Amino acid sequence: MKKGLFERATEASEFVRERSSTHPKIAIVLGSGLGAVAEQVEDSLAIPYAEIPHFPHSTVEGHSGRLVMGTLRGVAVVVMQGRVHGYEGYSPEHVAFPLRVLGRLGIDIVIVTNAAGAIRLDLEQGQLVLISDHINFTGSNPLTGPNDDRFGQRFFDMTDAYSGRLRTLTKSAAKIAGSDMTEGVYICVPGPSFETPAEIRAFRAMGADLVGMSTVHEVMAARHMGIEVLGISCVTNMAAGILKQEINHREVMETGLRIQQGLGNLIASLVPQIRVQDRVEGRVHDEASH
Repeated sequence: MKKGLFERATEASEFVRERSSTHPKIAIVLGSGLGAVAEQVEDSLAIPYAEIPHFPHSTVEGHSGRLVMGTLRGVAVVVMQGRVHGYEGYSPEHVAFPLRVLGRLGIDIVIVTNAAGAIRLDLEQGQLVLISDHINFTGSNPLTGPNDDRFGQRFFDMTDAYSGRLRTLTKSAAKIAGSDMTEGVYICVPGPSFETPAEIRAFRAMGADLVGMSTVHEVMAARHMGIEVLGISCVTNMAAGILKQEINHREVMETGLRIQQGLGNLIASLVPQIRVQDRVEGRVHDEASH
């Protein structure tokens, strides 16, 4: 008999748990060209996705395809060094499956990052932008089909999909480091072709500030499980039609490599503050009990 989603996610999480003595409550998902952020993790253990039962394998350049367990500034974390996308041939359920595994690992908070094109004209290449909300323009949802109440309820609220609490903390951390962070709405398209100038004009009229090909399915699955989400987009290119030049994946990769150090420093400074705030609000589970 074919195993259900909950059973597959549980099997994968148990495989990971058996290989690491850490009990992380924070997960970090790294987008295109941003994988080196994982190098800041100390006492790390890297598990290739290919070794984890049922785990989808990334086929895109800039996505290493490893799960990294360890500590960041003394806080236990798990880092997804790369993700999968629908345009690789994966279903929405497969795209969101790693978040299901993180949920079964006991993750309370996930920081999702991505490479994005700037739609809003005041945004600049190389800028980090907090995601305040998203538009799912893929025409699909990873929760389509029978609902498993062990993950979460059938209908759930997405009003605060990207935690206002975590965005406030991030802005404070960035200000301490000497920079101000703006917020924006992220629209997800299926890809893999980049958008046309006409599509970008339409997306701007819809209220989108950033465009990319990932993240929203992961966030929907995370919120379904009650996981708090912080989203950060790295502006790797200006969207189609804004500049008189073509868009290519190499540009995305090069910009990601250039700004990943700043992203890593921001996340590293933020993680301990998240844990302190969680303890104040009584959100931390007794890690010894897991």
